[in-house]
Amino acid sequence: MKRFACILLMLVAFFSATAQNVKEPVKWTAKATKKSDTEYILTLNATIEPSWHMYSQYSDENGAIPMTVVFNNNKGNYELIGKAKESKTEQAFNDVFGVTETFWSEKAQLTQVLKLLPNSNKIVQVALDYQVCKDACIQDTKNFQFDLSTLTYKIVKRFEKIAPVAVTTPTEAPAVDTATIHAPVTDTAVAAVATTTASDTTKVNAAAEKNTAKADDKESKDEGLLTIFIVAFLSGFAALLTPCVFPMIPMTVSFFTKQSKSRAAGIRNAITYGVSIIVIYVVLGSVVTAIFGADSLNALSTNVVFNLFFFVLLVVFACSFLGAFEIMLPNSWANKVDQQADRGGIIGILAMALALAIVSFSCTGPILGNLLVVAASKGGIAPVVGMFGFSLALALPFMLFAMFPGWMNSLPKSGGWLNTVKVFLGFLELAFAFKFLSNADLVLQMHLLERETFLAIWIAIFGALALYLFGKFTLPHDTPGGYISVGRLLLGLVTLSFTIYLIPGLWGAPLKIISGFPPSPTYSESPEGLGGGGHSATTTTALPEGAHAGPHGIVAFKDYEKALAYSKSVGKPLLVDYTGYACVNCRKMEDNVWIDKEILSVLNNDVVLVSLYVDYKEDLPEDKQYVSETTGKNIKTVGNKWSDLQITKYKTNSQPYYVIEGSEGTKLNEPVGYTPDKKEYLKWLKEGIGNYKK
Repeated sequence: MKRFACILLMLVAFFSATAQNVKEPVKWTAKATKKSDTEYILTLNATIEPSWHMYSQYSDENGAIPMTVVFNNNKGNYELIGKAKESKTEQAFNDVFGVTETFWSEKAQLTQVLKLLPNSNKIVQVALDYQVCKDACIQDTKNFQFDLSTLTYKIVKRFEKIAPVAVTTPTEAPAVDTATIHAPVTDTAVAAVATTTASDTTKVNAAAEKNTAKADDKESKDEGLLTIFIVAFLSGFAALLTPCVFPMIPMTVSFFTKQSKSRAAGIRNAITYGVSIIVIYVVLGSVVTAIFGADSLNALSTNVVFNLFFFVLLVVFACSFLGAFEIMLPNSWANKVDQQADRGGIIGILAMALALAIVSFSCTGPILGNLLVVAASKGGIAPVVGMFGFSLALALPFMLFAMFPGWMNSLPKSGGWLNTVKVFLGFLELAFAFKFLSNADLVLQMHLLERETFLAIWIAIFGALALYLFGKFTLPHDTPGGYISVGRLLLGLVTLSFTIYLIPGLWGAPLKIISGFPPSPTYSESPEGLGGGGHSATTTTALPEGAHAGPHGIVAFKDYEKALAYSKSVGKPLLVDYTGYACVNCRKMEDNVWIDKEILSVLNNDVVLVSLYVDYKEDLPEDKQYVSETTGKNIKTVGNKWSDLQITKYKTNSQPYYVIEGSEGTKLNEPVGYTPDKKEYLKWLKEGIGNYKK
């Protein structure tokens, strides 16, 4: 009995290890209800793990793969009444593919009404083919078989008998909940493509997956809030150098040091003043969060209407900084606050801090508006964190100079340089405004602000800023002068260098420094840049039979057997790239990692590359179709074949997935997935190649 128990435990451990990397983030249930004597309603319910998205039938086919609903045995058995209806979906723009995708989060439901025909056997077979994504994407199929005579169902690996097929082809997308329009998707909603062929009896460790997802989300949110804090702190420091705030430092510090009965009291009052500034701005951030809701800010800021509103708002703020007009709060507000400041004590100090916020609004307002826009795009408590960072930078000098009055002698005198800072910020806000206009254009797919147009506008803005800093023209509030300072000259040179850096982007240069600001290279007049000068190369050598020119001109195969045979003939290891056409992280690896000079040399000279697309939908010849011995599923397409190969050999189903194999098709080192670190990826390549040569 003990031996039997040990053997059983070993078998369980073996199959658990075999399936541990096969993910199944969507769990399905179903039911059938009788509507009338001949009509029935089929309902399919999906529970989606946190942070995963499952894509609708109506999602743009140029992005993640849309769901398909197939009724296998309806000929002479039943007829469908309308199309399968979907529960409320969400939308997000994917800036890698340049399309708006439609998907579900957490839960999804499909309902289909059907009418039985005379002599029906009351058996309904429904096949769902869908994609679900987080850090990787998984293409899965679920087969539901309903028995309407008993109103029961079961999920099967494959239908015993394949009857004539009728596909419910969506012709008109349902209304999308406009309150759940999400930010452009970069790294979190779509990353890679895979085809899951895990057995329906395979159980994934749901608790571990859920904890991992929560940890990933927390880490991402923490990084986002830290970024907001840093940006806000720098923004507060910039506001400190404007004409409305900087002259207030010596005046306020002098008040606290001279009017207080002792130095200790002066320091205490100055600290209270600084804390009051922080409290005022943090309360402002809290009010913004409370009014709009912690989670709805992100949806609002990435909505087309709000993106256009933010664009107009930032242009207005930029014009104000450039000197067209001043944005000021009513004078009556400042007068009332000044009256409270005369009361003294904590209330008086708080009133002084509020007076600073009101009086300086013509300078701080545009910066605050810009900061709140950025914070809103992050959602959650980002506006509170942003206001804390901004106010901390604003308050610290008042507290520090009150503690150490001698430092005041090192402060530069007020003058025309303060307006130069203000104008500089105005140009930055004008450039940043076009990011929001670009977001709206991307979502609407109007192609009015493609990559080349966006870069041309930025080149014009930063070129004009460079000329301004060199003193080639002046603006309304500038002080006339015959020379420019050394600091202004150096800043002008930096700006001019940045402008020159942008220019090759018109010809396809990747411009990694500003990656994420302009539209992606695919959203352009020509993906190769003006004149076809993009960074994609074309090979000049003769291609082996069955090969093609892949990314950056790398000789690549799409068929595993042909690639393996070729690798044997040339005596090189085989680099197997399990990938997908709709795989975002695969494209990132190709664009950002494979383009590295050393890595590109290895890929061109030291390995044979085969890219196996698991989402390739071309049908295999009928005599080549088979039932997988690993998963028990029907392998009908080329993509199914490569996915089954990956599952069978490496027990995983996510992409990108890289394996270096020897001449017998065995791995030479441990496979890797998405590896954005170039040094790490190069080290992995060299390790596999080194093992091949041993």
